[in-house]
Amino acid sequence: LSTARRMLADGLVRLTAGNVSCRIAGTELFAITPSGMPYDSLEPVDICILDLEGRIVDARRRPSTESALHRFIYRRRPDVGGVVHTHSLYATAFACTGREIPVISIEVAGLVGEAVRCAPYAPAGTEQLAEVVAETLGSEGVAVLLQNHGAVAVGETLDRAYAAAVAVEEAAHVFLL
Repeated sequence: LSTARRMLADGLVRLTAGNVSCRIAGTELFAITPSGMPYDSLEPVDICILDLEGRIVDARRRPSTESALHRFIYRRRPDVGGVVHTHSLYATAFACTGREIPVISIEVAGLVGEAVRCAPYAPAGTEQLAEVVAETLGSEGVAVLLQNHGAVAVGETLDRAYAAAVAVEEAAHVFLL
């Protein structure tokens, strides 16, 4: 919840775009933001709990439409503890070009470690998108652009995923300037 609100405050999302999740340690579950709710109005009870098969375990709201994207990443990457999906302006503009963001800053070098590749286009909210994003991330990737859509960053913790998302947005901004 605090990460979702931070994304809004830092301009990484607008309105109800994007989503945040974290793995629940010691379980096969993850917590994710609900679909279509403004981040500044969310309460802890609005966060949805799903299993890695996509079944709702506890939710009073509809889980994010990108739940499959998060689930596919957690299933393929046991090292990932947090996923941040942004619709930040500069990363999204860059994603619309279909090109990768090169390592142009110390932040990208330190937090992402490699060029930020662009996953091929797939419709939002689909398992096809989840598959191409997980595949583009691979076994060690930290961030990926979603063609014509936005960006996804992952990390061992949600804080690391968030830092990588900020680094991607900053690199896209600097590169475009």
